[in-house]
Amino acid sequence: MFKWLSKYFATPSQLREAGILGMNRRNFKFISKYNKRNLYPLVDDKVKTKELAQKFGITTPRLIGTIEFQHEAKNLKDMVKDWESFVIKPAHGSGGKGVLVIKSHDENTFTTPSGRILSYKEVYQHISNTLSGLYSLGGQYDTAVIEEMVNFSHIFDNYSYQGIPDVRIIIYRGYPVMAMTRLATAASGGRANLHQGAVGVGLDIKSGKTLKAVMRNQPITHHPDTHADLSQIEVPFWTEHLLIAAKAYEMTGLGYLGADIVLDADKGPMMLELNARPGLAVQIANGIGLSKVLKKVDKYYPKRLSPEERVAYVLTH
Repeated sequence: MFKWLSKYFATPSQLREAGILGMNRRNFKFISKYNKRNLYPLVDDKVKTKELAQKFGITTPRLIGTIEFQHEAKNLKDMVKDWESFVIKPAHGSGGKGVLVIKSHDENTFTTPSGRILSYKEVYQHISNTLSGLYSLGGQYDTAVIEEMVNFSHIFDNYSYQGIPDVRIIIYRGYPVMAMTRLATAASGGRANLHQGAVGVGLDIKSGKTLKAVMRNQPITHHPDTHADLSQIEVPFWTEHLLIAAKAYEMTGLGYLGADIVLDADKGPMMLELNARPGLAVQIANGIGLSKVLKKVDKYYPKRLSPEERVAYVLTH
């Protein structure tokens, strides 16, 4: 009766054999083992992450200011008067929720990269929603973070629709082990979020070149909106990307995490944020199971190396 299903669905044993890491096993064997709960605030709070990154010499988008209380929202215009473009995001947000990008503004209106015109009242309401915890982890009261907008490299102009592409790198015990770039689409609303319909492109960890590409878990070869050939992607400054990811280990003390990195046209690779509970879609984008890769790190990779030495090891082994 269910024989035909085997063509489309793998059994648990087949998934284990392929080295696919599931959520429960990830949580139990890696996150709970290598990520101490008291360290989570270092990555769950974007302001703390920025401050910590500065101490470790990691470039992040410049912080313009923060809004912690409702009555401070009226200060937004003064706060951004010297900034043509900026981003408003929740300090404890996840998955790109609550991120509002402003490309330009005048006394009464704000314009997004898609050309949408927002009134001051609408932006004020967005900040108010952010403070109330609408976009935060667990719905807790939050802080609105105002930071500079990344002037993303034109190298990716044809590969993303409106939104800024980023690179997600999984780090295990200090080693970058798997990576993908996430490309915004019309379906994802210009956001680099795979669950909302962005494209995920698996990247070779040694070179930053395309391995394969997927959208909504289905293989694709070209961007659905720009029609660019996704097989031609090669992320520049790849070693620098890996070094930022490797440094995140010493920076946070977390043994299993994800680093989101963007490429600024002027400042090069910049760390956007870190995640103590990175998703598992990177396996689909790469066509490789994480379990086998992590086992290799445990069994063969040397311990007590510096971030630079770990990156060199990844590039040569």
